[in-house]
Amino acid sequence: MRLQLAATIFKVSVAASVGALAASFAGSLSMRAQELSIPRQTTYSVNTLETVALPATDENIKTLHLPVGFHIAKFVDGLDHPRVLLATPEDTVYVSSRETGTITLLKYENGAITRKTVAAYKDVHGMALRDRELYFITIHDIFAAPIKADGTLGEAKKIVSGLPDAGQHPDRTIAFGPDGWLYISVGSTCNECDERNPLQATMLRCHADGSGLETFATGLRNTIGFEFKPGTNDLYGMDDGVDWLGNEGQREEFNHIMQGKKYGWPYIFGDGTKNAYREPPKPYTLEDWDKSSERPVLTWTAHASSMQLLFYTGSMFPAEYKGDAFATMHGSWNRNPPSGYEVVRIHFENGKAVKIEPFLEGFLLKQGAQWARFARPFGLTQLKDGSVLLGDEQNGVLYRIYYAR
Repeated sequence: MRLQLAATIFKVSVAASVGALAASFAGSLSMRAQELSIPRQTTYSVNTLETVALPATDENIKTLHLPVGFHIAKFVDGLDHPRVLLATPEDTVYVSSRETGTITLLKYENGAITRKTVAAYKDVHGMALRDRELYFITIHDIFAAPIKADGTLGEAKKIVSGLPDAGQHPDRTIAFGPDGWLYISVGSTCNECDERNPLQATMLRCHADGSGLETFATGLRNTIGFEFKPGTNDLYGMDDGVDWLGNEGQREEFNHIMQGKKYGWPYIFGDGTKNAYREPPKPYTLEDWDKSSERPVLTWTAHASSMQLLFYTGSMFPAEYKGDAFATMHGSWNRNPPSGYEVVRIHFENGKAVKIEPFLEGFLLKQGAQWARFARPFGLTQLKDGSVLLGDEQNGVLYRIYYAR
């Protein structure tokens, strides 16, 4: 349930089941590992706050914060709700917009960036490259289209159909693994519920021709951003935590997603909080489900709302950034103070993720008693010179982040 409230805060306390929270303004629970709340005896409170949207003026952009040596500038603007970004080795950039149901081609030609709509499919969202084909996904279907010499697309072929309905999470995403399989994130239909379709809240995969669709991992509420760590077979993803559990619950998860593993949802949240309002399928108990569920590798501020994930492989940024990941945080709506509206860095050491830290901050502003933002970060992609493009869904801007002392 999304409330459109202009910088207004509501605080409500109720006694209710988690399953009824979305309908009854519930939610604040300390997320201590292994905490088990008592049904119908635990009181919850929720802060609902909608930040005020501002334009991306030059003055606002100058207030952004990056590590020393990094810079940010507008790359192109005037786009309509840009979502997923994907750059080819030739620096052709594809931009999806689920709002408009389009994929837009951006090319730098004769000193200017040209744009052209190359596909129109309702709810088109995630994209992936394989050889000279662009794969893209809507809520129910996956398509593959040949890429022509000028970057436009030939006739698209539907390779997968009948994916589950979207419900609360329609943002399907896809990526090819080093094994040649196409990986598919299918979010849950709800905040927390017992799904009737076993394909909900999963990572699926299929062959490049769409055959052999199978479940790879389960218990993933909504993993929009995921990618294989370059040079490895390790799949990582940012999973959005459940809402209506107060300011600090549930924290966003950075997961190492492995075949055949389950990641807790909807029975286990975060680092081990049990959902006392749901019973796992028999003969499992909550304790059984907890023991057999994977813990997050790292967590981030609750309700920040993670979106696209990008592993950095370029040589422009300092050497310590190579092999690290970046993730966009779209921004909260049920936290006070707000969280997200930023880009974070996920730092790896000796092949292991060790910390998440802010990388790009400043899109979120405090103006007197109210909060405002001039971006809702979403897309990330890397250009061949090693710079990174960042998409802002709110104002239709793509920013270029580069390093130059």
